[in-house]
Amino acid sequence: MELMIGRVIKSHGIRGEVSVDVTTDEPELRFALGEVLHGRQANRERDLTIASARPHKGRLLLTFEEIADRTEADTLRGMRFFAEPLEDEEDDGFYDHQLEGLRVLREGEDIGEVTGVMHVGPRTTLEVRLAGGKEAMIPFVHDIVPEVDLAAGTLTVTPPEGLLEL
Repeated sequence: MELMIGRVIKSHGIRGEVSVDVTTDEPELRFALGEVLHGRQANRERDLTIASARPHKGRLLLTFEEIADRTEADTLRGMRFFAEPLEDEEDDGFYDHQLEGLRVLREGEDIGEVTGVMHVGPRTTLEVRLAGGKEAMIPFVHDIVPEVDLAAGTLTVTPPEGLLEL
């Protein structure tokens, strides 16, 4: 499964730089000098090698070895860059796609399935389809979701009284 790590917003200047909106937690790894980015735009795909990168107004300005000038850079507008997820054994976080589809257990009983993950500001909320077809929104915090077992395909919840009845 590939994740989108950035998107070209526009060209910048006359030397072929592009302004990229970064959507990864690891920009220093994903956009390092010499890295080859896999881009998709409409019905075409293209690999581009990073020649330079610098921060600018909350985005990254990149140049690529394959892009010589502004005219070529203009053709990259809207291109999205994709990469495989980074695996870090010390990271205890989860990607959304890892959580979606997990069975939800409460006191050992299967009560539903995670159908989606929402991010609102710094908070993450799990969308859960409960047995019987009801939907519930469960805050993804350790006090309420103390265990996630990807190998078993489950997560355990200890919701406060009334949370699942809303």
